[in-house]
Amino acid sequence: MPEPATSRDPRDEKPIFSPSPEAIAAANLTAFRALVNQRSGRDVSDYERLWRWSIEAPEAFWTSVWDFCDVRAETRGERVIENPDRMPGARFFPDARLSFSENLLRRRDDSPALVFRGEDVAARSLSWRELHGLVSRLRQALEAEGVGPGDRVAGFVANLPETVAAMLAAASLGAVWSSCSPDFGVDGVLDRFGQIGPVVLFVSDRYRYAGRWHDCLGRAAEIARALPGLRRTIVLPYDGEAADPGAVPDALTLDAAIAPFVAGEIAHARLAFSHPLYVLYSSGTTGKPKCIVHGSGGTLLQQKKEHVLHCDVKPGDRVFYFTTCGWMMWNWLVAALASEATLLLYDGSPFHPSGEALFDFARDERATLFGTSAKFIDACRKAGIEPRRTHELASLRLVTSTGSPLAPEGFDWVVERMKPGVQIASISGGTDILSCFVLGNPTAPVHRGEIQCRGLGMAVEAFDDTGRPVRGRRGELVCTKPFPSMPIGFWNDPDGSRYRKAYFGRFEGVWCHGDWIEITPRGGAVITGRSDAVLNPGGVRIGTAEIYRQVEGIDEIEEAIAVGQDWKGDVRIVLFVRLRPGAVLDAALAVRIRERLRTHGSPRHVPAKILEVADIPRTRSGKITELAVRDVIHGRAIANREALANPEALAHFEARPELAED
Repeated sequence: MPEPATSRDPRDEKPIFSPSPEAIAAANLTAFRALVNQRSGRDVSDYERLWRWSIEAPEAFWTSVWDFCDVRAETRGERVIENPDRMPGARFFPDARLSFSENLLRRRDDSPALVFRGEDVAARSLSWRELHGLVSRLRQALEAEGVGPGDRVAGFVANLPETVAAMLAAASLGAVWSSCSPDFGVDGVLDRFGQIGPVVLFVSDRYRYAGRWHDCLGRAAEIARALPGLRRTIVLPYDGEAADPGAVPDALTLDAAIAPFVAGEIAHARLAFSHPLYVLYSSGTTGKPKCIVHGSGGTLLQQKKEHVLHCDVKPGDRVFYFTTCGWMMWNWLVAALASEATLLLYDGSPFHPSGEALFDFARDERATLFGTSAKFIDACRKAGIEPRRTHELASLRLVTSTGSPLAPEGFDWVVERMKPGVQIASISGGTDILSCFVLGNPTAPVHRGEIQCRGLGMAVEAFDDTGRPVRGRRGELVCTKPFPSMPIGFWNDPDGSRYRKAYFGRFEGVWCHGDWIEITPRGGAVITGRSDAVLNPGGVRIGTAEIYRQVEGIDEIEEAIAVGQDWKGDVRIVLFVRLRPGAVLDAALAVRIRERLRTHGSPRHVPAKILEVADIPRTRSGKITELAVRDVIHGRAIANREALANPEALAHFEARPELAED
């Protein structure tokens, strides 16, 4: 059955944001386009032409990005892409030698590099000079433990300034950094770090969430004892006060670890463009997490492109992203140091002591970029929070949202209730590429519900089931040409078979990401959820975000999750809803839900069952887990509950008698 065209709200046709002529003229992207015109002799007078050129002339494009973004290297080499027609198999700048840490530690003055706030109990900052000094001393401490290129250094850590310094110290030696947030259980940490065998472990002594302290050292002791190759554990102080490591084996406080060393010059190890920098992890909801290895050069070049060209980050900007160290957005945020921006680090609940906590931080620290999740924006909208009335956010230029599709109502809230006239950029990519496929454009209008553009150098298309590109209707998100931030592989995958199966098993030689996307006539994009969680009633594929957009617009509903249930040779939609306090899922509300989905979606969007739950399971990065719920309602085992932030929520979906009824 053919895929139905996407219904459009007429309001979507009028931009909700348009940059001023002055902002367009001053944008980094405008200067970059002028450089491209000068070098290529072409007239890439608008973004669509620039994007098209970037994928047709990848060697010229990525060389121009390198130069414009001032990537620092011992050498770049003559070759830009080796095996450009192979995916996987293409190698970018195969002769280059560079250091990721050297590119981030570009300054050494007394202006702020890192500003930290931990709810309402901790606040401190590090200047560029202080950050350089701390990285220098930590590098020496790691070197004294025998850490060298290729060794793994792990962090069971909160989002602290010292965490950033630890990562940079590891990178300066050519070691590989990997981190988990401190709310992980022991098994969840070992499922990750146990695969990569770290030689040094950084741990936070404790962390703060929703006004309560949570100890980390008890779990850290169990973790350390279970990692046979571990040589040293270093304890980072959450609030600046050194804590007794207690029973953690071979542990030192941060102060004790760096005490023997004096800050000085950093001999950054300049290594191959593809030298491993990070190990990140898949969510692990269907088994033990995959260990995704990212290279230093590809990470640096891709993230600099996104910060400088797509987010218009300039020296002195103040960049905030609400994230933990277990989400790829932490790695993305940290790279803004390479653009000489100040990082604003927040750790804790975004709703403590009130729903204005993050806006307080943004106001006090004059944030220019405010990054968060679609769920946070939706929660603020439903809670009636209006920063435009309570917070002076004059410095704020850009709001970015990711983690899940941002509903059109979320776009409205940002430009109407957060700060009128601000650019809102919904962005989407993932841990797999440590960057974005689709994101913002500071020189173009924003239409509600629509991601502005495909990323430069990213040959993104929507494919139908036969592998042909489609426009104006939904398909698989694919990338048809290589890009620098493709993983260099999976850990413990010597022949690359797991890596190839994960991304290239669907379409030969084409990256298939697992998202459901529509490329719009304007060249923008709409993401409607994971394609592996796409609903398929009667053969019509429906993205879950299409349902959430409508259902979560109903006042009584806090949030929802929709899954497909195998039923009598077909698939039927089951919708689970979490209600606001005091609301009741009665027949009248069920009728309203179905009527809204029928009117604004189609008869195919209407669920066969609507059931109430007290909680909805989500990953530790905040994404709801349709696949885990789908497995539970079919009686299938969940392979890795430790990957969930709240695995106890799955109990609300088990053995529901309603699921056995017509």
